[in-house]
Amino acid sequence: MAEQLTERERRVLEAVIQAYVETAEPAGSRTLSRRFGLGVSPATIRNTMSDLEDKGYLSHPHTSAGRVPTDMAYRVYVDQLMRVAPMDEHTRSRLRTELSVDGTAFETILRRAAQTLGVLTHELGVALGPRIDDLVLERLELIRLSAERLLLVLHLKGGAAHTLFVEAPVQVAETALAKVALVLNERLAGLRLRDVRTTLPDRLRDADAPSDAQELLNIFIQGGDQLFDVPLTVGADVMLGQASVLAEQPEFSTGASLRALLALTDQPRALGEVLRRRLPNAGITITIGTEHDEPTLQRLTVVTAEYQLNGLAGIIGVIGPTRMPYEKVVSLVTHTSRLITDLIA
Repeated sequence: MAEQLTERERRVLEAVIQAYVETAEPAGSRTLSRRFGLGVSPATIRNTMSDLEDKGYLSHPHTSAGRVPTDMAYRVYVDQLMRVAPMDEHTRSRLRTELSVDGTAFETILRRAAQTLGVLTHELGVALGPRIDDLVLERLELIRLSAERLLLVLHLKGGAAHTLFVEAPVQVAETALAKVALVLNERLAGLRLRDVRTTLPDRLRDADAPSDAQELLNIFIQGGDQLFDVPLTVGADVMLGQASVLAEQPEFSTGASLRALLALTDQPRALGEVLRRRLPNAGITITIGTEHDEPTLQRLTVVTAEYQLNGLAGIIGVIGPTRMPYEKVVSLVTHTSRLITDLIA
């Protein structure tokens, strides 16, 4: 557990973080004294930095007299010290223009959001489409299309609807359609689509259906996982900005660090699964370095926010080194998530 900081320690820690984020160089006491007007001597700053190192907030590279922040320092910074400034009108206007330049198709907006966030923050932009199977089924309808083909209409929470085709081996009477629809609604309404798909046979096996409806009901019992096999996401699952923007940062100057970055971007689906664990969480989420369970992210910070689409939650954000301009990044990610929600409403 982090130790409580004095007011002086908080001010010095904030100065070290700001200096290191700006320069990527360990911060020394004389530099901090000149740049940040802390009101104390370099010797006092040096002693305070030593205390912060003892408490685990700073580390001391062997080749430098300066200090660099630890993951714990960044956590204190984003939770207690950071002051997120309102976004200027020029940036707001640029974001809206970039996201809507090719029209308002959902996937286009999301892809451009990841790209634009990457450019504006100099990090790796990332966007995840919302998952349809997280939606709740409110009711369903069975409609005859032909003698042996039915249309299953799923009415979902938030006003969305999804249609599926059902092949029936024999012609089904209208009365049987109504009876099966009644049973399905009684057993399935209020469930998420993923739960409908995985538990359908168990939920219907003891259903009491008249003989003329039993054959159609058996189709749902035997093939429900396929009948309710809706697309996992709206649009593409994971969209990434340009990794080259991130590769220009000092943290990726070595071959090993660059290979680690490329390995991360080469497996977008796995990355998406890691990021989806952050849902549901309205507002901004910041995970720093060793706070990640995933080893490939333990030298990185991930900043994400939710956007909404017809009751579904998707993710927009950035991935970058822990040495990140958090105030700017948080402001941009937060605003972009709201803008996406507005544009796709």
